[in-house]
Amino acid sequence: MTIFYFTATGNCLTVAKRIGGRLMSIPHLIHAPNLNFFEDDIIGVVFPIYAFSPPQMVQDFLKKVNWKAEYSFAIATYGNSDQFTLQQFQKEMESNGKHFHYLKTLLMVENYLPSFAMEDEIKKIPKKHIEENLEKILDDIDQRVETAPKTISFADKIRSFFSKRKVTYRLNRGQAKSFQVNSQCVKCLICEKVCPTANIQVKEHVEFGNNCESCFACLHLCPHNAIHLKNEKSSKRWIHPEVKLGEIVAANNQIH
Repeated sequence: MTIFYFTATGNCLTVAKRIGGRLMSIPHLIHAPNLNFFEDDIIGVVFPIYAFSPPQMVQDFLKKVNWKAEYSFAIATYGNSDQFTLQQFQKEMESNGKHFHYLKTLLMVENYLPSFAMEDEIKKIPKKHIEENLEKILDDIDQRVETAPKTISFADKIRSFFSKRKVTYRLNRGQAKSFQVNSQCVKCLICEKVCPTANIQVKEHVEFGNNCESCFACLHLCPHNAIHLKNEKSSKRWIHPEVKLGEIVAANNQIH
């Protein structure tokens, strides 16, 4: 089994690890000179939902990569609303010649700091039944269950379109420009190493570019809590307890 994954604070990496197989980081693969062909009995993709869509890097990767598998699946994690993401995702993938036999979303921990306080989100974990739902997904994959996203009504399409447009606009206005680095920064380079798009450079100051995925790995994983947003709901941070910081560095590090 081969799994392509994208992770920022460890939710998707946790899911990928639980599924097992050969785990391959999309932030690393996206730079590979040849993505023409992968072959395995099962191939899966695990990614988070940002603004009701996969991260842009995941979308770009899936347009480039080709594979052959008897069974393929996509698991999308989210913290608040999935807004028919998989329905649109399957449609776009089929237009690129790919079809997933099994698609599921998994409600996990919301870590979007401009809208949610981490203290409150962590309290919600028991009510989300994450382990129970993940076990069902693992069993489905083991049994090679096939699913099809539900049909979206016209009214739902309209609501989804305007919701996605509103959130995407907010994310694409240059999210990194609202990052602030305080005096607790010791230039440890962790923010640079966990950024999946190489959007951060630590020089005399921490510098943010214009290629931000709004994954917030830099904020959540800073060991000194030195990076903040102008409009964040809390200063508490999140890394999935089943993932170590070094694993995310290994998955996302673009420093050569």
